[in-house]
Amino acid sequence: MDISTSGLVAQRMRLNAISSNIANMSTTRNELGEAEAYRPRYVTFQTDSDLSTPGGGAGVRVGSVEPSAEAPLMKYQPGHPDANDEGYVAYPNVNMTTEMVDAMQATRAYEANIGVIEITKDLGRQSLRIIA
Repeated sequence: MDISTSGLVAQRMRLNAISSNIANMSTTRNELGEAEAYRPRYVTFQTDSDLSTPGGGAGVRVGSVEPSAEAPLMKYQPGHPDANDEGYVAYPNVNMTTEMVDAMQATRAYEANIGVIEITKDLGRQSLRIIA
């Protein structure tokens, strides 16, 4: 159950980053109010050797949440208040299709971990019925 729980926590963090990326697709200013495009964030996972099974299974943990190194998308909008001297505005380089596919994948992994937890609970209940 601990391994599946670690997967739930990691996938939830991934979904949070994806939803933040989608929510900030049009953000052209940073937290300080300066004209700077939002940098999408991506979650990387690591094996958590503290959570392991005798059969070689291991848990997962969030290794890091890194901002994208890709350049922002430049759109010509000379009337925009955040336009540079040439009239271009920097927008976050967020691809909606990629984000949605990643969200579906994370959701499926989350559901699979919930399924494993449910089966583990059922096995425990069945074992107690046999013993009692």
